[in-house]
Amino acid sequence: MESTPSSPVLSPLSVSDAPSASSPQRTSTVSARAVIRPAFWITALALAAAALKIAIALNTFGTNDVVTFYQFGKALNENGLEWTYRHSISFNHPPLTAYYLRAVYQLDHQPFFRDNGLTFPFLLRVPGIIADLVTVLALCWMTRQDRQFRLPTWALVLFALSPVSLMVSGFHGNTDPVMVMFLVLASLFCLRDKLAWCGLFLAFSCQIKIIPLLLLPIFFFFWLSRRRVASFSLVFVLASAVLWAEPLLKFPLLFLKNVLSYGSFWGIWGITYWLRLTDLPMFSMVTFYHFPPLQSFVVTVLKLIIIAAVLMMAWRRRNLGKRALLDSLAYAWIVFFVFAPGVCAQYMVWLAPFILILSPTLFAWLVATSSLFLFFFYNITAHGFPWYLAISTNKLNTVWTPWTIWPWATLIIALVIFWKNAKSADASLRLFSFATLRDKMRE
Repeated sequence: MESTPSSPVLSPLSVSDAPSASSPQRTSTVSARAVIRPAFWITALALAAAALKIAIALNTFGTNDVVTFYQFGKALNENGLEWTYRHSISFNHPPLTAYYLRAVYQLDHQPFFRDNGLTFPFLLRVPGIIADLVTVLALCWMTRQDRQFRLPTWALVLFALSPVSLMVSGFHGNTDPVMVMFLVLASLFCLRDKLAWCGLFLAFSCQIKIIPLLLLPIFFFFWLSRRRVASFSLVFVLASAVLWAEPLLKFPLLFLKNVLSYGSFWGIWGITYWLRLTDLPMFSMVTFYHFPPLQSFVVTVLKLIIIAAVLMMAWRRRNLGKRALLDSLAYAWIVFFVFAPGVCAQYMVWLAPFILILSPTLFAWLVATSSLFLFFFYNITAHGFPWYLAISTNKLNTVWTPWTIWPWATLIIALVIFWKNAKSADASLRLFSFATLRDKMRE
């Protein structure tokens, strides 16, 4: 699997696209057209995909996540944020998501919205649909800015029309695409040396889901190596403190317990799924809370492996170029998905844009395998076509969980290949080491 070229010499442009001393104006015009035309059509396709997602959202209810979010919205309106955290262990979302759910619940009860079919399930999915479009536009912008970030047109088209995005944003009903959008924007502003915007959008991503905190060390050490970490950290901390003010000031322990300690579902993905298949009683319970002792031990070990790997990666790669920042984020996502104790269906959008930048070929394979997983997940839980309401139950998860093996195996193979390629480029490279990597090694 190739990594997207990191230098102009290895860019996907053909030789004829290179500037010529004899005709600089003509070459510049041709090059601009070569970039703008694909961007126009990719944007048009992204708009068409957004329209299709809106149509799906208007005519379906979604998954049981929509039901759960509706209940959260009701509880938040009637009893407030603290009560909801205290009485619902499944409410593991940061306050910004809570505020949005409360607002959507209120809009759902307005006659104008109900009379026009703008109900809670639709309103819940609108931000994700918009976020997908913004993410496509951001990647097109990145491609036009610098040749080292140039992506193949076919890969951007696949991203814009991704079945994974279509199913998650159009049908599922969750906030994951919004988190991804903010994380992509934080990354792109990092490339432009806009540290304030980078810190702000990274903080926003952590207000949607808590998982971007895992990637914070990559940004932190990137700016540390450039002696600008204080300004970045100040913006990130201030934005996070403002948005987390209510729980941090009024019920910090409850907030930390519900949000920061969430570990996803045991037994539906990766290592914990294979342990569950042993049929040993200590590994058989599918749950996301109150783990039995041995399950709790395994979950803790897997979390520590992920955190340690990301910290080591962030430290060792801190002095590499801007391109390496995006690659580090992709590597971190791969490590996370390989070792994660649990992965839900909608999580498959988390890593997509970063894998696209790292390796378009891997992205294509991941889209194919993830689409298989998601199709069978939704088709089984919705009891076949046409999909309207998909409810995942403990009984049904024994039917769809085998399909999670495909994307998981794809990422394991990718991890092995990337490591072998890195060793081939630098035979002195060690897996367990804190030695700082330098730009002499092409990532």
